[in-house]
Amino acid sequence: MSSKTNDMSLADALVVEGLTVSRGGRDVLREVSLTVPRGEITTLLGPNGAGKSSLVLALAGLIPARAGTVRIGSTDLGRLDPEQVRAHGVATVPEGHRVLRSLSVSDNLRAAAVRMTREDEAAGRERVLALLPELEPLLDRPAGKLSGGQQQMLAIAQAVIDPPDFLVIDELSLGLAPVVVRRLVPTLSQVAAAGVGVLLIEQFTTVALSVATTAGVLVRGRMRLLEPAAVLRDDPDRVHNAYLASHGA
Repeated sequence: MSSKTNDMSLADALVVEGLTVSRGGRDVLREVSLTVPRGEITTLLGPNGAGKSSLVLALAGLIPARAGTVRIGSTDLGRLDPEQVRAHGVATVPEGHRVLRSLSVSDNLRAAAVRMTREDEAAGRERVLALLPELEPLLDRPAGKLSGGQQQMLAIAQAVIDPPDFLVIDELSLGLAPVVVRRLVPTLSQVAAAGVGVLLIEQFTTVALSVATTAGVLVRGRMRLLEPAAVLRDDPDRVHNAYLASHGA
């Protein structure tokens, strides 16, 4: 790839540079840097307590950075509130398949499309139901009556009905049966193939590395590894050794 091409791709990427975030009086992220290009899946691995969810909250504009930047091109997202971050093209699926449990699946989708015109909402609904056809027969069902896997599908559909440029997913596989995870992973590839940059936050290495182009390992708030995912698939001991740092090794 030429430097000119690389510069163009970075100008259209979600770029995290030197991000430090404090919560409860201590740094939970320390000088984290990461680039999420459009059209690719970037995964971030790490044990519990590594700071992964704090990174998601910072990217979504829900907690401020103490230092560093989050930007798309020349736009500094760190100065924006959550609604503005979403308006600039970054959608987030938080941990725990959070949906509006008292509303129907259809109304959940309608709520997620509040900024869209009626025509765009109809097109977005058609697109997400093609992406996740399991939701179509459930449109009239309260979201609180769905299984965990169905709720995760709905959470993803909510995030992409108004097409984002970047999709951040926190713990895709949390609480889900392996068969459901195997169903959802190809969906992320489809989203990326449409030109969306996907940042997948995961604990389970096999799931994450199976679809990612680039993979990082976050331990104790610091980036321990950042490599092509193929390199880590071929040498899983590198991921294992990075995880050991969380136990003082």
